[in-house]
Formats: sequence, structure tokens, C-alpha cells
Amino acid sequence: MERGTDAGGADLMTRRTLAAAVSYFAIVFSVAFVLGVVRTLFVAPQFGDVVAVLMEVPLILIFSWRAARWLVGRMSPPPLATERLAVGLVAFALLMAAETTLSVALFDRSLAQQFAAYAKLAGAIGLAGQMVFALIPLLARPRR
Repeated sequence: MERGTDAGGADLMTRRTLAAAVSYFAIVFSVAFVLGVVRTLFVAPQFGDVVAVLMEVPLILIFSWRAARWLVGRMSPPPLATERLAVGLVAFALLMAAETTLSVALFDRSLAQQFAAYAKLAGAIGLAGQMVFALIPLLARPRR
């Protein structure tokens, strides 16, 4: 794919960046969702919320790193740093929207309760992990 615009005027870089961001979000979110269910139902009741999140976040970040390297490696030509950052930021926005939607729909939380959860230690650790998730595509370069 060339950098620039196609005949329809859509920016090819933007389209591929958005496609990579949606893919990055979907791949990582699917794994994180499963791990979140395991954390909530099995680990947190045994060890507490903070320990459960401390066990979960590194696993998700390792998976995020691998997913980002794989996606960045598939982009041709290799993406610029600004494109990789955009992938992470768009994926982060999608992640926050999905998390908030699920929290409200499945756990019957209000938006205020959802945002207040980030002020607790377990929530702050999770949010920090999500911020690292957003930066991983910038840092992850394809294997040579």
C-alpha cells in the first residue's frame, strides 16, 4: 500500500491505522475479557482485588506486546511513529468505551461509580496498565 490518498480521497494511512487500531483493540480485549472473568470470579475472591489485578495486568501487557508487534509487522510500508501512537490511542479509546459500556450494562454501575473505581488501588493499577497498552504500539517495532 502506498502512502497518500486513493482515488476516492480516503487517506490510506488513516484507513490502515484505524484498521490496525480496531484489530489491536479486538485481539487484546478478547483475551483481557476472559482474564477479567477469571480474575473476578476466581482470583479476586481468594486473594483480593489488588492482588488479582497485579496478577492479571502483566499477562495482558505481555499479550498486548505480542499482538502489537504482530500487527505492526503486517503493516506495509512500516508505520511511522505517529501512526503507531495513533493505533494505541484509538485502541485505548475503544477499550475505555467498551469497559464503560460493559460496566454499566453488566454490573449496573453508573458512570460516576465506574470513574470512582479508578480512584481505588485496583482500579488505578488497571488504568495504568491500560495506559501502557495505549503506548505499546508506539514502542513495538516489527521483527526484522
